[in-house]
Amino acid sequence: MSDLQAHFSDPQAVARYTEGPPRYVPGLHDLHRMTAILLAEQTPEAARILVLGAGGGMEMRAMADACPQWRFDGVDPSVQMLDLARQTLGPHAGRADLHTGYIEDAPEGPFDAATCLLTLHFLTPDERRRTLTELRRRLRPGAPLVVAHSSFPQDDRTRWLSRYAAFALASGAPPDQVANAHAAVTANLQTLSPDHDEAILRDAGFSTPTLFYAAFTWRGWITAA
Repeated sequence: MSDLQAHFSDPQAVARYTEGPPRYVPGLHDLHRMTAILLAEQTPEAARILVLGAGGGMEMRAMADACPQWRFDGVDPSVQMLDLARQTLGPHAGRADLHTGYIEDAPEGPFDAATCLLTLHFLTPDERRRTLTELRRRLRPGAPLVVAHSSFPQDDRTRWLSRYAAFALASGAPPDQVANAHAAVTANLQTLSPDHDEAILRDAGFSTPTLFYAAFTWRGWITAA
């Protein structure tokens, strides 16, 4: 975790951040648009949205563009990544309150909806369960949650991670960066099978998760508090 925090605090890594995820996550911008659509189905027009793992601000910008009356509380442990989020939000920055820290540093709510994108794979299963339990406590009953992160069958992990790297190369990521990312993911990410991820959501008190996004090593679900 200390290596991860150092990476997301490194000025050069932060400056390049918005270029990286679209090369590694198939359909990332579509994922952001789908997230806004799914949440809008079940939230009031002037909803208050909790965004856990808000650094970079790309999903908040997409949601702010789509839903002009939504307000956001974004939480991330990296001050530098939250600074980038403010820049990314641009004219929408006044609609977002950004908080440095983890789920326990988020406001109590209650929120009308929440997102947690490209974040939970950094946490151990026990920490995911605790984090999701705390997140659910901050939501109104029945409020929707969208999560998406690295999740794939673990019985053929090597093959799936090779596909992850191959997609990044095909998307134009520099080969040395892809090699470093592949090594880091292999050694450090807490990847689980989709079944395990769904079980953790249920353990945290969310209703049966519905898969809406699947792309190589990535999965996304919508569920409700």
